[in-house]
Amino acid sequence: MIAAMNDTSVARTLAGFASGFRWSMAPQETRRVLQLSLLDYCAVALAGVDEPASRAVRAMLLAEGGIGEAGIIGGGQCPARAAALVNGTCAHALDYDDTHFAHIGHLAAVVFPAVLAVAEREGASGPACLEAALVGYELATHVGRWLGRGHYEAGFHQTATAGIFGAAVGAGRLLRLGEDALQHVLGLAATRAAGLKAQFGTMGKPYNAGMAASGAVEVALLVAGGFRANPHAVEAFGDTHAGEGNSEIFADLGKTYTVQEVSHKYHACCHGTHAALEALTQLRRGGLPIQELAAVDIRVHPRWLKVCNIASPTTGLEAKFSYRAVAAMQLMGRDTGALDSFAGDPSQDAGFRLLCDRINVAGDDRLSDSVAQVAVRLKTGLQLQASHDLKAPQTLQSREARLLAKAGTLVGTAQANRIWQVIQAFDCGGAVKRLSRLLREV
Repeated sequence: MIAAMNDTSVARTLAGFASGFRWSMAPQETRRVLQLSLLDYCAVALAGVDEPASRAVRAMLLAEGGIGEAGIIGGGQCPARAAALVNGTCAHALDYDDTHFAHIGHLAAVVFPAVLAVAEREGASGPACLEAALVGYELATHVGRWLGRGHYEAGFHQTATAGIFGAAVGAGRLLRLGEDALQHVLGLAATRAAGLKAQFGTMGKPYNAGMAASGAVEVALLVAGGFRANPHAVEAFGDTHAGEGNSEIFADLGKTYTVQEVSHKYHACCHGTHAALEALTQLRRGGLPIQELAAVDIRVHPRWLKVCNIASPTTGLEAKFSYRAVAAMQLMGRDTGALDSFAGDPSQDAGFRLLCDRINVAGDDRLSDSVAQVAVRLKTGLQLQASHDLKAPQTLQSREARLLAKAGTLVGTAQANRIWQVIQAFDCGGAVKRLSRLLREV
C-alpha cells in the first residue's frame, strides 16, 4: 500500500483532479473534440509509419520481442511500453499532429500512445480509455502552462517534458491507481521527463514524443507494482528546468477544459505558417487573380521568424518551414494539406520562384502567436486584406469535416471512415482492440 501524502503539492493537486474526474463531467463538446483528436492521431500515425524514425524504432523493438500486450502501428505486437514508443514516434514523425498553443506543444502523440497501449494491455473499455485520455490532455496542458514559455525558450521540448505527466496519469487511471498512488506516478514522471528542442529537424524530434509515451507507461506500471517516488520531484523538475511555476494555473482544473482549445493541423507544414495560410484561403475564396499579384505582405509574431521563415527553401522539408514557400503553394492552388505537395525541390519551378519573390514576411510583436495578417496588393493598385486567429472557435461540424477530409487524404477515405466509426462507437465492447487491429493494417 502506497502511503498517503498529507501535504499540498503540485502532485496532490493534479492527482486529486485526475482521481475524481469522470467522463460525464466534461461538456459534450469537449468529449467530441477529444474523439476527433483520436481520429487525427490515428491518421497521422498511420501516415507516418514508414518515415525513417518510425521504421528504425519499430525494427528495434520487434527484434527485441516480448509479450504481445499492445498493437504496433504498421503491424505486430509487443509489450505496452514498447508499443507506446513506436506509436508515439509514428504519430509525430510527420509533425502533422495536434498542437496546443498554451501547452506549447503536441498532446496526441504522447497521450494516446500511452493510454491506448495500457488500455489494450488491461482489456479496458472504450469509455475508460477516453476518460483516461481526457485526463492526460488536461494534465499535460496544465503542466505545460505551469512550466511556461521560459521552460520552452530554455530549450526544452514541451511535447515530451510536459506530456509525460499527463500521459503517465492517464495510464495510471487505467491501472486503477488511486489519488495517493497517482502522486507517486507524477513524482517518478518528473525523473523520467526529458526532451530537447535541439532535436528539431531530426529524427530525434518524433523520438521525443515516443520516449515520453513509453516513459509514461513505464512509471505507471512501476507504481502499480508498488514503486515509490517523491511527489515533490514535480516542483524540483520545474525549479531545475527553467519552469515559471505559476500554480494559479491549476485553479481552473475541472472547471474549464483546455481540450476545446486544441488546434488541429490542416496543412502539412509548420503550425506557425497555418494562420497565414488560412488568411490566404479566405482571400482566394473571394477570387484572387494570381496573374495580377504585385506583392503579398505577411505579418506574424516575431517569434515565428526564427522557426518557419526559410527564405529560399531547396527541399520539401525546408518548404514546410518557409512562409514564402507555403504561401506561394497556396496561391498557386496546391493542396498544402497533402504530403505530396512537399515532395522534391520546389525551387525548380520558375513560376514558384517568381511568386516567392513577391512575398514579404515581417514580425509584429503586437500580434499573438496564433494570429497572422495578410495584405495582397494587385497591379491595379487594389489592396486586399485578411487575418486569421488559430484560436478562433470552430464549430464541431466544421472541425469534423476538415479532420475527416485530412484523414481521407492521409490514409484513404474508406480507412478514415472505418476508424471514425470505431471511435464513435467506443462505448461498445472490444472497441480498443478493434481500433488496434485497424491501426496494424497498412
